[in-house]
Amino acid sequence: MIAPDKMRANPTSKKIEIPSLYEALCDIPDPRERQGRRHPLPSMLAVACVALLCGYRSPYAISEWVANYGHRYLRTFKFTRPKPPGQATWYRVLGVIDREALEMRLVVWAQGLLKALGYDEAQLLGIGIDGKALRGSKQQGATDTHLLSAVAHGLGITLGQLAVPDKTNEIGAIVDLLGMLIIKGCVITTDALLTQVKVAQTILAREGDYVFIVKENQKTLYEDIQLLFESPPPLLRGQSWPQSETTNKRHGRLEIRSLTAATTLNDYLTWPGVQQVFQVTRTVTRQGKTTTEVVYGVTSLTPEEASAARLLTFTREHWHIENKSHWVRDVTFDEDRSQVRRGNLPHVMAALRNAVISLLRTAGIKNIAQALRKFAAQPDKAVALVGIPGE
Repeated sequence: MIAPDKMRANPTSKKIEIPSLYEALCDIPDPRERQGRRHPLPSMLAVACVALLCGYRSPYAISEWVANYGHRYLRTFKFTRPKPPGQATWYRVLGVIDREALEMRLVVWAQGLLKALGYDEAQLLGIGIDGKALRGSKQQGATDTHLLSAVAHGLGITLGQLAVPDKTNEIGAIVDLLGMLIIKGCVITTDALLTQVKVAQTILAREGDYVFIVKENQKTLYEDIQLLFESPPPLLRGQSWPQSETTNKRHGRLEIRSLTAATTLNDYLTWPGVQQVFQVTRTVTRQGKTTTEVVYGVTSLTPEEASAARLLTFTREHWHIENKSHWVRDVTFDEDRSQVRRGNLPHVMAALRNAVISLLRTAGIKNIAQALRKFAAQPDKAVALVGIPGE
């Protein structure tokens, strides 16, 4: 499938062959008895994705999509009956889909997106892992409403997601999430909660690398790194630790980030695979008031693989998972206010939102809210982007 005009992700303006999301959805197992299948599952999932692209955010809204745009789309989506599924059918069917099978199929599809964009092992693609709560569904009594996601730095593509009971379960779940992904040649970034020995060992065993923030939950490691940078050993004349600094000024706010890296502790620390430790200093000035924050980190990347500037980029781009994925889901797709609670429905809807956002990011769309308005006015383009074959 070709990305629509003006929706290209490649900086050279070459058209991208985007793997068909519809074909991926065709591989999702249908949990219903054959006798009770009035509407094909791939057709329903494809409608859900197109409706999301048109700004229809809930299962109730999705049930109205065909009615609003005309029954001619029933043939487009390969429905076999003259009437579309009713509201109750949407809630029932989406709620019984095997969420693990759906997520695993989307993992394979997302890897295809990376390949289409030309990413390979030599590029050290950063992957941020962080959790997000489905607050509205949780308030309504839904279970396993904390989702641990892996999102590609810079791209905003969700590579995998796993449901866990709450934030405290992230430590155990991240190993399972890493097991779903292909991380060879990739760099995993996390917040301090997930800076754990077992996590580092898992990443290294799967031929990946890590850039971890270190805080007091790893007391010994934290104190060793803190001592190094607060009381550095004397250096030989002409020697210095690698450093990098970025300055960002906008909206009356000046932010300066600096990173200093060192290999001094490599032979001392017992942390798995350690090749460098680092200190990040973040200074923010706003309305004449200045605040300074200092954090420490550890990485399995050698100085040759990742300079101080590259490490600083990894630490900054980790938060793309917040502003390119979680924020979009909450603000543009209203996920936080969604109160669906039936069966797997909260998780299925979250997975479909991730897929739609990843599709838009791959197509080079930056302003997603604006894109949804355009698709609402021109639904055929949304149908094409999902990759539904012509009649």
